[in-house]
Amino acid sequence: MNTLLKKLMGMGGLTDHVIAADFLVSSKAGIRNLAFAITETTTPELKEVLREELRNAVNTHEIISNYMITKGIYHPSDIKEQLNVDYQITETALNLAKD
Repeated sequence: MNTLLKKLMGMGGLTDHVIAADFLVSSKAGIRNLAFAITETTTPELKEVLREELRNAVNTHEIISNYMITKGIYHPSDIKEQLNVDYQITETALNLAKD
């Protein structure tokens, strides 16, 4: 097993942070893309399907955000604290890449 995998295996909490953050970013992109698709669609039936998917995507984003807030990973109302969390994750990722 390579060194990177060995290090990752001992970092379950940080790995959860990275996965959750990636999921949150992906959900935001999905929301943006669905909203854009709704504006580009002319078929009423397709617009309604896309609106339902948009509602689902927003609900999913809320669930992910609440999970991250509860775990102390995401601080949407405290930019200073969020920068500290992001800095720690970045430092850890850079240190993993060095070995």
